[in-house]
Amino acid sequence: MAGEARSDCLFCKIVAGEVPATVVRETETTVAFRDINPQAPTHVLVIPKAHHPDAASLAAAEPAIAADVLREAGEVAAQEKADSYRIVFNTGSGAGQTVWHAHAHVLGGRGLQWPPG
Repeated sequence: MAGEARSDCLFCKIVAGEVPATVVRETETTVAFRDINPQAPTHVLVIPKAHHPDAASLAAAEPAIAADVLREAGEVAAQEKADSYRIVFNTGSGAGQTVWHAHAHVLGGRGLQWPPG
């Protein structure tokens, strides 16, 4: 069920402290941690603590928490001193989503091309 932690979800395990992560920020509703396979000098994931499979389902079920994720993405960029940055939500395997827990990638610290890959 959306919102409830799932025992088979890597990011739920990070939220629960069962899997280690390099946490850079945490709020009541979100956790931000460094990506284990960074694609830029700044590559931090911002996730809601509640489980939702993707950004669209998070926004539909809990728009305030979706806004928290976006706000925290901006805070992460500021904390990382990334003057220019990109916030990316991958939805579906064809878009590159590999963990089925909503998450924003904060990418910065280098020039980012357009269109993205």
